[in-house]
Amino acid sequence: MRNKAALAILAVTIAATAQTPPAAAGRGVGRAQAQPARPSAFPDHPPGDPASIERGRAIWGVNCNFCHGSDARGGEGGPNLLRSELVLNDQKGELIAPVVQNGKGEMPPIKLTRDQITDVAAYVHSFHVGGYDISRMKPPSILVGDAKAGEAYFNATCTPCHSITGDLKGIGAKFTDPKQLQNGFLMPGGGRGGNGGSRGPFHVPPTTVTVTLASGKKVEGTLGRIDDFIVTLTEPDGAQRTFRRDGNTPKVEVHDPMEAHKKLLTKYTDQDIHNLTSYLVTVK
Repeated sequence: MRNKAALAILAVTIAATAQTPPAAAGRGVGRAQAQPARPSAFPDHPPGDPASIERGRAIWGVNCNFCHGSDARGGEGGPNLLRSELVLNDQKGELIAPVVQNGKGEMPPIKLTRDQITDVAAYVHSFHVGGYDISRMKPPSILVGDAKAGEAYFNATCTPCHSITGDLKGIGAKFTDPKQLQNGFLMPGGGRGGNGGSRGPFHVPPTTVTVTLASGKKVEGTLGRIDDFIVTLTEPDGAQRTFRRDGNTPKVEVHDPMEAHKKLLTKYTDQDIHNLTSYLVTVK
């Protein structure tokens, strides 16, 4: 009798399981079979083309390194990209490209071609996303330029404003990391496309502005904000003033002490930057 009772209970159980909807079965006995396998939290990308990775490394070093770090784990104000959902889901730059070319949040747009962004993506995807020791890459030295060529470039381009016996005397001894020198002096704002960053030991005067009123009176001070509609400045006594703008009235002249450096960003080649850095670290 006990055997018959056991067989009856088993038959009822089998029948009930067979009639259980898939969703309910996932909560019961058939759970392991009903649920799909969970994907890895940080899936690896397939190996990229070595040549593309190297091109991406060079582009990254000039445009992205300062904010996001040489290993994409974050730098001066930029977030860690290795665990970014957008970067993890990206394959060949298709998701990264709109952010790079159009900007997002505090990140300004960077003028890179689609092919260049594909190379940058290949470089970023070459990092294995895992624990701290796995992901962290020791940054290589940036002193890969020709110091002699850097000296020649400095004499031809920089001497109208700077002198290694004057304002730049001993500049190479002021930095423990050559990267600080490159990002703080040669690439103001953190590089091409950068919009901020420490200037290290350099003392850079603030950007000032002169507003000439209809009466001819000039009001000068440190620039606070300027757009098509207003200009705000702080006078030497600390008083803050705001003027409405209507086209060219009043006349507004902005004096940016780093303007010459910013203009050079569109003229520098990568090799110029490497050569100058290699030269300036020797000025001690």
